[in-house]
Amino acid sequence: MRKPILFVLLMTLVLSGCFRKGSETGLASYYADKYEGRKTSNGEIFKQRKLTAAHKTLPFGTKVKVTNLSNGQSVKVRINDRGPFIQGRIIDLSKKAAKKINLVNAGVSKVTIKY
Repeated sequence: MRKPILFVLLMTLVLSGCFRKGSETGLASYYADKYEGRKTSNGEIFKQRKLTAAHKTLPFGTKVKVTNLSNGQSVKVRINDRGPFIQGRIIDLSKKAAKKINLVNAGVSKVTIKY
């Protein structure tokens, strides 16, 4: 009788520690068109028309709210890739996501992400 209870407690601790809620502030950019059709880190085919993004450490499938601090516009995206690999940047957005927060013309903008 004791083993199932210990197992449940252990799994609860492990699973609750796997995902953290929080936020980050930094620079966002968006994918160049040359990445259309290429595989992302999780094996999906990248499509600019989807609301997806790359983050260095968040688990694949994590839903993230990205807010452009210059205009207050926000978009929800799903993490399906790793990156960005440029210092100071915290997230790379698909073009559709970048358009929703008016990031395309600027190319790079300061954002807050909440997960």
